[in-house]
Amino acid sequence: MVVKLLYLVLPLLHFVTLNLGELDSMKVKVLTFAALMAALANLLSVPPIAIPVTVGPFETAIHFLQLPILISGILAGPSAGLIAGAVGGLYMSLMMIPFIIGGLAILGYASGLFAKKLRPFFSGILAWCVQAPYVVITDYIWFTLFQLKPQTVVWGIVVPIMIKLTIEVVVCSVLAEILIHFIKRARISF
Repeated sequence: MVVKLLYLVLPLLHFVTLNLGELDSMKVKVLTFAALMAALANLLSVPPIAIPVTVGPFETAIHFLQLPILISGILAGPSAGLIAGAVGGLYMSLMMIPFIIGGLAILGYASGLFAKKLRPFFSGILAWCVQAPYVVITDYIWFTLFQLKPQTVVWGIVVPIMIKLTIEVVVCSVLAEILIHFIKRARISF
C-alpha cells in the first residue's frame, strides 16, 4: 500500500522540483509547508495512529488528519490548504472512499478563506460546514452505487460517519487554535 502511495506522490514531487526555479522563495516556502502538512495528514491516517472502528457494516477509523490540513489552510492560505487536503487524503482515498480527496481539498481551501477574517477555531468549524454536504452526497453515492447497499443501510452508515467526522473536526479546530497561537508566537509566517 505504501508503494502505491509513493507511485502517486513521486511524480508530483518530481514536477514540483522541476518548476521550483521559476517560483519565488515565498511560493517555495508555502509549497514546502503544504507538502509537509500533506505528509503529516497521510501519516495521521495510517493505523495504529488512526484507530480502526466499525460503524454498522462499515469499517472506518478515528483519525485527526484534518489538523495539518486546517493548519496549512489557516497559516499559508487557501491554495496551500487545497494542496495539503488533496495530497493529504491520498492514503484514505486508497483505503476507504476515493472521494475523500475532494472533501479534504474543500476543507483546506475553505479554512484558508475563512482564516482571513476569523480565528482558527471558527475557520475550521465553518470549513467543515462547507465540506459536510460534499461528504454526505459522495458517501451516499459511494455506498448506494458502488457498494450496492440499500438506502436504509446507507443512512445507517452515513449518519454515524458524519457524527464521527464532526467530533474530529471540532477537536482538530481546538488543537489548530492552540498550535497556531504558538506557531505565530515563534514568528513563523507565510
